[in-house]
Amino acid sequence: MKVEGSDRYHLVFDARSYAVRSPSGMPHFEGRAAAKGPKIYVVSSRGVPVYVGVTKQAMSSRLRYGWKAKGRGGYYGYAWRHELSEAKLDIWYHLDPPEANPMLDLETIEAEVVFLTRQTGQWPKCQTEIHFHSSARRHRAVARRIFDHYVCNRQQGQ
Repeated sequence: MKVEGSDRYHLVFDARSYAVRSPSGMPHFEGRAAAKGPKIYVVSSRGVPVYVGVTKQAMSSRLRYGWKAKGRGGYYGYAWRHELSEAKLDIWYHLDPPEANPMLDLETIEAEVVFLTRQTGQWPKCQTEIHFHSSARRHRAVARRIFDHYVCNRQQGQ
């Protein structure tokens, strides 16, 4: 399993719209973030993960979906768009996903990153869903590498 990243974007937003700034300073997603393909992404505020997600869409499509959701099918969109006004968005890419289920590894890693965050005090503040699958050492190692990008404190949300 080869997971590479991260690319860090800066988001400024309100409940209705967002603006993105790429690592090169452009006002849009670039490269792998702009392409379809399995990704795991972490939204953080003040160095603390507030949401962990996975997608195979281009990030602009995924964020647009999270902003336009109206509750149909039970999905109301990203909770963090109502809680924050800016955040960092880090993206990692699965370069060799299995054909049979290309999202399985990333969904497994997603749950492990959320679990590591919980061990610092609380669940990610705006996590609204999670996928649980049995994990192997390789999943936990990638999750640890992703989690280690963040400085978590036990008083999350303060």
